Amino acid sequence: MSPEAVNSPALATPPGYSHAMRAGGLLFVSGQVPFDEGGAVVGVGDMRAQAEQTFRNLGIVLEAAGASFADLVKLTYFVRDVSAVAEVRAARDLFVDVTNPPASSLVEVSALIHPDLLIEIEAVAELPAARLGTE
Repeated sequence: MSPEAVNSPALATPPGYSHAMRAGGLLFVSGQVPFDEGGAVVGVGDMRAQAEQTFRNLGIVLEAAGASFADLVKLTYFVRDVSAVAEVRAARDLFVDVTNPPASSLVEVSALIHPDLLIEIEAVAELPAARLGTE
């Protein structure tokens, strides 16, 4: 099966890329950021609020592909301040099964696409259909 783009109408259309790509039973989710449905940054200056909004956006993309947080196998976090990792984890724990969390990496970066952004999260998920052998 050829790679297939996944874009949710509940999020702003990305310029020049897709929200995610289905390929070989996996879903590769582009970096999600804390924009609301109107494109405004949620929680300016507040890592916890931004992380929660970013996870909500990630959930929208997962749902559009027929997946959920339970299907995550890898999360990659890009943060402006690594000392805020506890806030990121607290937000993550609202969405992800903490008894079986996905693999993850966290990287501090000097800047993101918008100056008010504190976090960006990309993900890889195994699509449920792939586990059933229908992918």
